[in-house]
Amino acid sequence: MKLFTRTHQMGAAALIMAASVFASRFMGLLRDKVISYLFGATAEADIYFAAFVVPDFINYLLAGGYFSITLIPLLSERFERDPEDGWRFFAAAFWWITIAICLLTGVAWWYAPELARVAAPGFDAPSTARLVRFLRIILPAQAFFLPGACVTALLYMRRQFAVPAMGPLVYNGCIIGGGLLSWVLAPARGMEGFCWGVLAGAALGSLALPVLAAVRGGGVRLRPVLRHPGVRRFALLALPLMIGQSVVVLDEQFVRIFGSMTGEGAVSLLNYARRIMLVPVGVVAQAAGVASYPFLAALAAKGETDAFDATLSTALRNALAVIIPLSVWMLLAAEPTMRLIFQGGGFAAAETLASAPLLRVMLCGVAFWAVQQVVGRAFYAHQDTVTPAVVGTLATLAALPLYVLAGHAGTRGTLGVAVAGTVAVAVYTVALALVWRKRHGGGGLSGIFGCGAKSVALCAAASLPAWPVLAYAPLLAPASPAGQLWGAFLALAVSGPMFAGTYLLLARRLAPELAEPVLSRLRPLLSRLRGGR
Repeated sequence: MKLFTRTHQMGAAALIMAASVFASRFMGLLRDKVISYLFGATAEADIYFAAFVVPDFINYLLAGGYFSITLIPLLSERFERDPEDGWRFFAAAFWWITIAICLLTGVAWWYAPELARVAAPGFDAPSTARLVRFLRIILPAQAFFLPGACVTALLYMRRQFAVPAMGPLVYNGCIIGGGLLSWVLAPARGMEGFCWGVLAGAALGSLALPVLAAVRGGGVRLRPVLRHPGVRRFALLALPLMIGQSVVVLDEQFVRIFGSMTGEGAVSLLNYARRIMLVPVGVVAQAAGVASYPFLAALAAKGETDAFDATLSTALRNALAVIIPLSVWMLLAAEPTMRLIFQGGGFAAAETLASAPLLRVMLCGVAFWAVQQVVGRAFYAHQDTVTPAVVGTLATLAALPLYVLAGHAGTRGTLGVAVAGTVAVAVYTVALALVWRKRHGGGGLSGIFGCGAKSVALCAAASLPAWPVLAYAPLLAPASPAGQLWGAFLALAVSGPMFAGTYLLLARRLAPELAEPVLSRLRPLLSRLRGGR
């Protein structure tokens, strides 16, 4: 099947990953919408979200979030020199990571009661006991995530992006299905069905699907090999990522840990707001980083510095040209966005008003997430995992007092937790960019400051016609619950095109380089539409 065998260039890969992340974020929003409708911002929802602290930390401890990034350059190097040796190295890496994650998961499962108290120090005894139950269901999913990431690295090395892009959709689909099935058949079990959905989604979407794609898209060899000299090098590259946890990967855990100390419902509200914030991060920033990385790694391996800098600069400027106006409009539209997506059922108007300021604060850091996603991968392309880990660890330590202060501020600390996360990612990104400039020169970063400044100025102008729509359009709808949702939809549906149209018109005349990344994607679509007529 072409789905399993087709390879892609960087532009097509970026589109595939952007579409995948968008669909995945949509599925994630749908999942959280189901949760918010059924359980709102309650203790049960807080317990469910807190149940991911320990599994996610284990994933980060074994560099799961960066597993493919670490492995791709080594696989490329081995397969380029000797395919047989490449397969031996791949099998050894696969089996070592499988053994390690199974052992670590088993230990965490056994000590779940102790870990639950660390993950949510603000929970009372019944909530902690419930958290232990959820933990022991979700923890085994890690045994599927990391081996699956190993196979996914093989697919990325082959530049086969389509099937890895489907994995998150299967994962989220299983969570939604498991939760709804449990709610229908056994509502007394609360959110336990969502936990079983996590386990099923990890098995199917994160491991089974990539293995099937690897088998059909070029084959895969997983002989029980444990000895290979490349494994030591892989471990040395991954070790800084295991030890040096940056605020980018720990922010979600800090939100849950310190949010649990600020009152019931805080973890849920922070999670819902963060979910919206991650939509532009995933669709634009993460997609740009993932799609550009194999090409950056190849250029770094060949020593083509000028081409590397040009590719890095293009990826950064294109990401900022899209993500800044998107995040500014979302910041303006925070309240109707939260109302339209989450309000209803157990999520009342009070929760909408409480979560909107959290979203606004988080959106202020989105542009920094975009730069970090790409610049971080530039370091990894040079097989330098130490620098991002050191810089990230220092940024995390610097941000920790902010989280602690927020956690001890009572109910007012919820907003402080959001502020701490935004400040931390901004500090980390600026520091990482400065270190890159000092070591590798400013060629790869050329133009990004000017691009960002121009985009912010254009956003300010585009906000002028959009802001009154957001303020007054909801007043045209009835005051009923359905009318409130209709008013939110009307505000978003009118203000979004108005903001985007104004921005693109101004950018095309005053800063064409900012409009081009968007217009270049729209032209083929418009041509096909005209052709269809």
